[in-house]
Amino acid sequence: MTNLAIVCTLIVLGYVFGKLAETRHYHSIQEREIQWLSLATTSLKKPIGDVVGIYRAHLVQGSVVISVDYFKRLLAALRNLVGGPLQSYETLLDRARREAVLRLKESCPQANQIINLRIETSSISKGEGSAIGCVEVLAYGTAIYYSSDTLRTRAS
Repeated sequence: MTNLAIVCTLIVLGYVFGKLAETRHYHSIQEREIQWLSLATTSLKKPIGDVVGIYRAHLVQGSVVISVDYFKRLLAALRNLVGGPLQSYETLLDRARREAVLRLKESCPQANQIINLRIETSSISKGEGSAIGCVEVLAYGTAIYYSSDTLRTRAS
């Protein structure tokens, strides 16, 4: 009976602290997304709008590795028994993708646009078998910087 109480306690603690960490991370992501809203980002291969004076363009990237907590792993194992979407992993991937794009934007604060945005996702297995331990997301694209003449023309 004591072992069952310990297991239940650990599951509840995993849920509470995992949910708390996830909520904090989402809050941080939302604040930073508002801050970087003005930096246009697109998956198109050409800049948005009529841009003539590009003086610099370079590859930028942002990456993140987020661990799967035990509660999410437990929920996924239970869901695998009956089938259906793994909502616990969907939130993990959502946070990872959004964080990777934010880190990409933070790597080029003076850029005017980011074009050709691509996102790569991979899982890092933990130990034996195919249990997912972490998720890595890499976001990369081309940062475009306008010449000062272009900025004056656009302001007019």
